[in-house]
Amino acid sequence: MDVDLRKLRYFLAVAEELHFGRAAERLHITQPVLSRQIRVLESELGVDVFMRDRRSTVLTPAGEQLVHDAGPLLANADALLRRVRAASESVTRLTIGFMPGITLTPVVRLLRERHPGLDVRMLRTGWHDQVEVLHDARADVGIVRLPIDPAGLEIRPLFTEPRLVMVASSHRLAGKETVRVADLAADHLLQDPDAVPEWRDIAVELRTGERRPVPAIHSVEEKLELVAGGQGIAVIPASTANFYTRPGVEAIPVDDLGPNHVAAAWPTGRTTGLVQEFVDAATALLPEQVVEAH
Repeated sequence: MDVDLRKLRYFLAVAEELHFGRAAERLHITQPVLSRQIRVLESELGVDVFMRDRRSTVLTPAGEQLVHDAGPLLANADALLRRVRAASESVTRLTIGFMPGITLTPVVRLLRERHPGLDVRMLRTGWHDQVEVLHDARADVGIVRLPIDPAGLEIRPLFTEPRLVMVASSHRLAGKETVRVADLAADHLLQDPDAVPEWRDIAVELRTGERRPVPAIHSVEEKLELVAGGQGIAVIPASTANFYTRPGVEAIPVDDLGPNHVAAAWPTGRTTGLVQEFVDAATALLPEQVVEAH
């Protein structure tokens, strides 16, 4: 049986939304067409991937397994198309993914000096897609903030930098030179608690089961807007805090908070000479501009 990639994309949309109507709207197709395509996929697989009734749509165990396997398969298909198309171009290109706050100017300048005809493209990423852009070949190499899922990737540690807590100017801790994690235990964290395990282990809202939901946040600017509005606090690397200064928000060093680890990452088996040059240059040049907390 040949797997239809289009049907897999339809399936993942429904799996993410758990609602056929919303998934159809997202895919710009009608709900009957989407339902029919999912039924055909289930027939081809010989299993049900969803349990659905008038009230809900949930994944079956087979559907959960398909979610796990379909994502990498589609990413590899996308990567294949991008690599084939890139191979047909006459200009050598290097696309670099980078996280907010990280400045790659000296590395890019060095590469361009060595390769005058090189087309260097920068792709800003976030916590949600810094690895995804490597697997699907939107980026050839990335500067990532750990932790990440290392599966299928080569990783070169580069440097560490302090993390700061961002609070509203009206926050009770505003104006402090430094704080400790325990001072933040009663606050609402506007990010995944696992990203700040020191806070997670003592957080009042987690111990009492009263944690408020965190809205979808797609950028540092959105996160800081919520902080400024008194919706909660955020922990971010020092370089990001220094880059995204804005009124209404203060950055405070946290004495007992572990640093953020920055690394270069690229897909296993795709270590081209240009990628290797970039990683070596990043290893030599980026630690020289590490930002201290202040």
